[in-house]
Amino acid sequence: MKKLNCIVVFDKEKEKILFCKRMKDPYKGLYNFVGGKVEEKETDLEAAYRELSEETGITNQEIELFPLMDFTYYQQDFILQIYVGKLQNEVTLVEEKNPLIWLTLDEDFCNPKRFAGDRNIGHIVNVALKYLL
Repeated sequence: MKKLNCIVVFDKEKEKILFCKRMKDPYKGLYNFVGGKVEEKETDLEAAYRELSEETGITNQEIELFPLMDFTYYQQDFILQIYVGKLQNEVTLVEEKNPLIWLTLDEDFCNPKRFAGDRNIGHIVNVALKYLL
């Protein structure tokens, strides 16, 4: 079963969350957390840091990531691992393919016309907000 990850990145004040706008399917044109695939010879956490760095320029010197939850999609044969972290300082974002945006916590993260994940993003944000960072 392949593994994918998504990373919930809070700003330093925990007032905003970092999203990317997907440029390809699935969920083309919708906001999603940054993340990607776990490669064969890396740990799950190494993959999360690598994907975060590749897609945003944020390194493990600027954020500490913690596992938050997993979703197992048996029909699609993959596990989606969710990590959470809070930036220690302001950062300059470096976009890879998908445009990046900071969104405030008053967003409707369950809106399927704006957000990927079949309304899972709202649940993930609610759980992440309870995480003591």
